[in-house]
Amino acid sequence: MHIKKNMTVRVISGNHKGSEGKVLHIFPDSYKVIVEGVNLVKRATRPTQTNPSGGFIEKEAPLHISNVLPVYKGSITRVGYKKLDNGRKVRIAVKTGDELE
Repeated sequence: MHIKKNMTVRVISGNHKGSEGKVLHIFPDSYKVIVEGVNLVKRATRPTQTNPSGGFIEKEAPLHISNVLPVYKGSITRVGYKKLDNGRKVRIAVKTGDELE
């Protein structure tokens, strides 16, 4: 996966194109991610003891992972991989060649 939790990503296609946010959750089996503050949907909730009035809440819905790219030093970049001399494989930013966290 080219995206990891807590990375800052930018949406590159769809209704929320250009939006940025932090990755909250990743679903590797369905190739989806939840990005903070992006793709908000309204959800009806019934009254409970903690929320006696019920009503509508807004929450983030998943996006397909192909619609987001990581933000590195203020711009988006694709993710590549490089094998180091000690055998470790690291993720790199394709634009600059720098190692990603």
